[in-house]
Amino acid sequence: MKKKIYHGPLNLDEVAQALAGFFNRGALSAQLSRANNQAFVQIVTRNIGHSGGRTSLGVALRQVEDRLEVEVGKQAVLGIAASLGATALLALRNPLNLLGRLDDVAQDFENLELDDQVWELVDRLAADAGASHEFTERLKRLTCDYCRVANPVGEGRCLACGAPLGDVQPFTCSNCGNVVLGNEKQCPNCGYKLD
Repeated sequence: MKKKIYHGPLNLDEVAQALAGFFNRGALSAQLSRANNQAFVQIVTRNIGHSGGRTSLGVALRQVEDRLEVEVGKQAVLGIAASLGATALLALRNPLNLLGRLDDVAQDFENLELDDQVWELVDRLAADAGASHEFTERLKRLTCDYCRVANPVGEGRCLACGAPLGDVQPFTCSNCGNVVLGNEKQCPNCGYKLD
């Protein structure tokens, strides 16, 4: 599973509906379910005669205040592997059989990249909405425990009263957008090595 966090004005319903709409085409079918601040999009291949192998992929979305968490599950590829294997056996028996299976092979290779297609679409929607892996303006501020004045993250002392502003201040992982503490060497969410 791969997870990314987008901070900013990215709407859960719009992203979930865009995913379901985009993948509900051709040999693919997408179903959307929604509850509270979460949505789940299940992408599967339709059972249409010979249209390549069967596969499925789940996308979970969760809205928390001004961030959207997107998690893409592991794609089931056994059906695609079986379809490609059948194509290879037919081609060994008679290479001309390959001509009749070109559409199946093309569909199989396109379906192998479902997770990449999901991330491309979500990244494009995030960019269009002005969301990113960086903190939103609200998270770039640290409130002083003594005088309750908002200070920029990174300040050692309160700009208003001079009080110390906490031992460890957070930042986001540049790979997945997860909030990490300043003393961590790698992201606890994705394992990315931090600078």
